[in-house]
Amino acid sequence: MTDNGYGDAGVEDGAFDADGYRGQAVLTVDGGGEQTIEVDLRGRFEPIDGLYHWYGRAEVDLPEGGNATGTLRISPTAQEDVAGEAPYPVVACRISDRDPWGRWRLSGTGTPPFPLAGPSAESVPDLPTEVGIAVIGTGFGGLGAAIKLREAGFDDLVLLERAGSVGGTWQANTYPGCACDVPSNLYSFSFAANPDWSRGYSSQPEIRAYLERVADRYALRPLIRFNTNVLEVRWDPDARRWRLRTSRGELTARILIGATGPLADPSVPNLPGIADFPGPVLHTGAWDNDCDLTGRRVAVVGTGASAIQLVPAIAGQVSELTLFQRTPAWVMARRDRAISPTEHWLYRHLPGTQKLARLGIYLSREATVGAFTKRPQLLRRAQKMAMRNLVKAVPDPDLRARLTPNYVMGCKRILLSNTFYPALARPDSRLIDSGLARIDGNTLIAADGRSAEVDVLVFATGFHTTDLPVAENIRGADGRSLAEVWGGDMSALRGTTVAGFPNLCFVIGPNTGLGHNSMVHIIESQLSYIVSYVKELSELERRGRVAVLDTLPDAQRRWTGAVETRMRRTVWATGGCVSWYQNAAGRNPTLWPGSTISFRRATRRIDTAEFEIGGRAGTMNPVTANEVTANHGLATSTPSQQEAGR
Repeated sequence: MTDNGYGDAGVEDGAFDADGYRGQAVLTVDGGGEQTIEVDLRGRFEPIDGLYHWYGRAEVDLPEGGNATGTLRISPTAQEDVAGEAPYPVVACRISDRDPWGRWRLSGTGTPPFPLAGPSAESVPDLPTEVGIAVIGTGFGGLGAAIKLREAGFDDLVLLERAGSVGGTWQANTYPGCACDVPSNLYSFSFAANPDWSRGYSSQPEIRAYLERVADRYALRPLIRFNTNVLEVRWDPDARRWRLRTSRGELTARILIGATGPLADPSVPNLPGIADFPGPVLHTGAWDNDCDLTGRRVAVVGTGASAIQLVPAIAGQVSELTLFQRTPAWVMARRDRAISPTEHWLYRHLPGTQKLARLGIYLSREATVGAFTKRPQLLRRAQKMAMRNLVKAVPDPDLRARLTPNYVMGCKRILLSNTFYPALARPDSRLIDSGLARIDGNTLIAADGRSAEVDVLVFATGFHTTDLPVAENIRGADGRSLAEVWGGDMSALRGTTVAGFPNLCFVIGPNTGLGHNSMVHIIESQLSYIVSYVKELSELERRGRVAVLDTLPDAQRRWTGAVETRMRRTVWATGGCVSWYQNAAGRNPTLWPGSTISFRRATRRIDTAEFEIGGRAGTMNPVTANEVTANHGLATSTPSQQEAGR
C-alpha cells in the first residue's frame, strides 16, 4: 500500500476498494496522445455541491506549459479482474498542479473511473451523545483548535463537519483559478510547516492537501464526524451544557467552539428574474465542476478576489465573457514564482531556513499596518504602483478609465493579479461598469440599462461575512438566537466570546479579519485565548465551582467601543468606499484595526474579571469536581495518555 499525497492510504496494486483504485490506467491528453500510467485514485462525495470528487497523483508525460485536460479510464486488464462488472467509463480528467516530485494532480467530478461502494456501517463513526468540547468546522480554525486543545490535555472533544472532508473554505471553493493571495510560507500553521509548497502563492488544491496532511499528522480523523450538519444549538442553563441538533442526531457539550469562519456561506443577490434564468447559475463559493463553459457566453458578477482569479482562468475558453462591475478594485502585480529545488532541499533539511523566510514575509507585511490603520496617505505610493500596473496592462484609455477606482487604495481589499487586466482587454471580453439589476430570460440588464445575452451566469459576490447564517442557529441563555442579540451588528469580546452565550468561543469572530497579513496568525492568537479559557473552566471544576464563564456585557461593550474608536482613523473608514467589511449600518464589524502583534497581546490569556462565573441565566447550584468529571467534564489527561490516544 502507498500514499497518494493527499493523506489517504492507497490500495493494493491493481485493486479496488470502497473509495479508490490503484494500478494502471490509460490517460489521453487533449491535443496529445494516449499513455498508460500508474495511478493511485481516491474520492468522496461532497455534500456542499452534491457531487463525487475524485483525485490522485501520477507521473504524466505532459508538454511544457502546465495544466491540461483529457480523459482517463482504468486499463482493460484491471477491468477484467472484476468479475461480473461492466467496463468502467471513460471520464473527463483535469491535469494540474505538478508537485516537487514531478507528479501531476489528476482530478474530476461526477462519475469516477473506478467503481463506487457505499461505506459500511462500521466505517462511519457514531456520533457521541456527550462530549466535553464540540468544535464546528474543520478548516484552519477547527483543526487548529483540536490540535492545541489536545496538546493542553483536553481529549474529550469532537469535530463536526458538514462536508465530506476537511479544509473549510479551501474544501468548498473549487472554481477555476482559485488560489491564496497570502504567500505560502505564511499561510500555514507556525507549528506545522510545509516544506513542499510548489509556488510562492499556493493554489486551492495545494492548500486543501496541506490541511488534509495536517489532519493526518495530528491524528485528528478519529475525532471528526463528516457529513454532520449542525442544525441548531441551544444553551441549557439547568444542565449547563450546549445541546446540539445535527443531521445525524443530537449530542451535548460542555463547551462549544464555532470555527465555521466568515467565508462559509455564499452570498447570492436576490435579483428580479433570477429564478427564470434558463441556463446554469453558479457561485464561486459552490462551483459546479461538471458545468462545461467551453464555447459558451458567460457573465461574471463581481470584481473581488474570486472574480479576478476566475476571469483569467476562463477567458479564452468561453466564446464571450461579460463582467458586471459595480466598483473597480485596486490590483497590484502578483509576484509569484516556482519554489526552487534548492529551496525545497533547504526547507526539508534545514527547517530554520523556512522559518526565516516566513519571518521575513511576516515582518514585511506587518510593516504596512500603520498605513491601513493610522496614516492612509502612506498608501499613495502603492496606489501609484497599481496605477502603473493598470496602464501597462490596458492600452485602451476608455477601458482603463472604467477600471480605475475612485477611492483610496486599501479601503477595499487590495487584489493581486498579473492576468486579470489582460483578460479584460481581450476582444471577446466585455466590461459593463454597472451593477447587475435584473434578469429577463437569458438577458442580464445592468442598473444603467446596458444588457448582455448569456448562457451561464456566475456570481463572484462573496459570502455572508457581516450576517453570519450560523448566528440564526445558536440560542443563548435567554433563548434568543445570536442573530437576534446582535440585531445585524455583530460584536464579541476580543473577537471570541459573546455575553449571554456562556462556554462558547468563536475562531475568526467579529473584528478579527486582516487587510495586511495572514489570518493564520490571528487564528493562532485566538487558539491561545481559547485554550486559556478552557483551562480556566477546568480549574473551576477542579475547585468544585460551577464551570460556566459568561462574558460580562460591560466588558464586551468596552472592548467593542475601543475597537470602534480605533477604526475611525483607518483607511476602511476614511477611504471613501463601501465594502463587504461593512454591515448595513455602515459599521465595520469585520476587521481588526491594529497590528497582529497587538491582537496577540490582547488574546494571550483570558482576564477572568471580564467574565461572570456561573452565568447570568438561571440559578447555578455548585457541583463537585467528581460530579462534573462523571458527566463528561473537562479533566485533562496526562501527556502519556495523550500519546496513547494518538
